[in-house]
Amino acid sequence: MNAKDVMQELEALSKERTKKIYISNGAKEPVFGVATGAMKPIAKKIKKNQPLAEDLYATGNYDAMYFAGIIADPAIMTENDFERWIDGAYFYMLSDYVVAVTLSETEIAQEVADKWIASGEELRMSAGWSCYCWLLGNRPDSEFSTTKIETMLEIVKNTIHDAPERTKSSMNNFVNTVGISYVPLHEKAVDTAKAIGPVEMSQDKKKTKYLLASENIQKAIDRGQVGFKRKYVRC
Repeated sequence: MNAKDVMQELEALSKERTKKIYISNGAKEPVFGVATGAMKPIAKKIKKNQPLAEDLYATGNYDAMYFAGIIADPAIMTENDFERWIDGAYFYMLSDYVVAVTLSETEIAQEVADKWIASGEELRMSAGWSCYCWLLGNRPDSEFSTTKIETMLEIVKNTIHDAPERTKSSMNNFVNTVGISYVPLHEKAVDTAKAIGPVEMSQDKKKTKYLLASENIQKAIDRGQVGFKRKYVRC
């Protein structure tokens, strides 16, 4: 299959209601409105195909860009490839759920995520923090420096309330993820979440949202989910 074939298959799966949901979250035309689950049969036929993923990502069509993340081959992607992808990620559903997810399956994930967190750019920062969420929720605790993760919790505690809006969400998710999936710093994350308290997040054309990491961590504790790891990151 080439990019044109995939675009035709995706367009055939479009739903107006799904398109409206994507647009309400920040997607811009061109966008078909394809449910992510509906993409799986096409992905099974293609499996991993990096050249095709690059062609689809370059279309600027939201559904094609999302599908590119599903069929990408992270093992052969370079830092420059990820920089190009994050440059094209114009809203959080691309930065956090396509680029960050794909990056999390590489050996350079922490290195690139660290640079993005330090960039000062909202969606790069959001992708960097999100990448750590995907990493911590999937990889063994032994792959991480406890000192480093502890320092990152301190950074969140001291800066989250003044961070850009989307970055606030990813930083909050980071505290959640450490509290639930990274056992060595579970207690530290609980304390950090309490210290942070509610995080006010403004949203375009939507009501202000209040994020509360302590509540989410407690729910996981109540369900006995501390130490939970996902088997897979991508669909």
